[in-house]
Amino acid sequence: MMSNLFSIFDPSTNLFNLSINWLSTFFGLMFMPFPFWLIPNRHFFFWKFIIMKLHNEFKILLNLNNNKGSTFIFISLFTFILFNNFLGLLPYIFTSTSHLSISLTLSLSLWITFMLFGWINNTNNMFIHMIPQGTPNILMPFMVLIETISNLIRPGTLAIRLTANMIAGHLLLTLLSNTNNVLNNYLLIILILIQILLLLLESAVAIIQSYVISILSTLYSSETN
Repeated sequence: MMSNLFSIFDPSTNLFNLSINWLSTFFGLMFMPFPFWLIPNRHFFFWKFIIMKLHNEFKILLNLNNNKGSTFIFISLFTFILFNNFLGLLPYIFTSTSHLSISLTLSLSLWITFMLFGWINNTNNMFIHMIPQGTPNILMPFMVLIETISNLIRPGTLAIRLTANMIAGHLLLTLLSNTNNVLNNYLLIILILIQILLLLLESAVAIIQSYVISILSTLYSSETN
C-alpha cells in the first residue's frame, strides 16, 4: 500500500539503496533501433520529417540566414523531454522530468549560457531589452526593475511548468486507480474509460510541454542575438 501519494515520484529504490530509477532517462535510446542509423525506413522518414519541421521553425525564431547548427541544440532538448515524458506514461518506469533536478538543470544551464553570451557579445542589445520602445522617461526605472525580475525567473518558470504538468496528470491517474477496489463492475468500466481518456490527454501534454519548453528556450536565445 502506498503510504504517501507523492511516493510515485520517489527517485530511490530498494535495490542496494541506490537511485537506479534515474537510468530510465536513457531508455529513450531504445526507441532508436539500429536500422534507424543504417537503413532508411518509415521510422527514419517520420522522425526526419519532425526534425526538419522543428529546424525550419527554430531557424525563423533565431533569425538565422544560414544553417549554423544552433537549431539542433533545441531539437535535442525537444527530443530528450519528449522521450522522457512518454516513458513516464508506461507502467513501472520512473518519470525523470517530473523532478526539478532534471527540469531545473536543463533550463538553468541554457539560461546561464544565453545570459553570458548576450552580455559578453551583445551588451547594448541586452540593455535595449530592458526598456521597451515607447516607454515614458518616468517609468524607465520601474520597467528596468520589472524586466530584470522577469528575466531572472525565466529558468524557474520553465522548470516548474514542465514539472507541474507532469506531476498533475500522474497524481490524477494515481488517485483514480486507488478507487478501483470499492467500485462495482459498471463503475469500474467507466473508471477504465476515464483513465484511457486521461492517458490520451497526458500523451498530448507530453508532446505539448516538450514543444513549449523548446520554443520558449529558442525565444530566450533569440533575444541575445
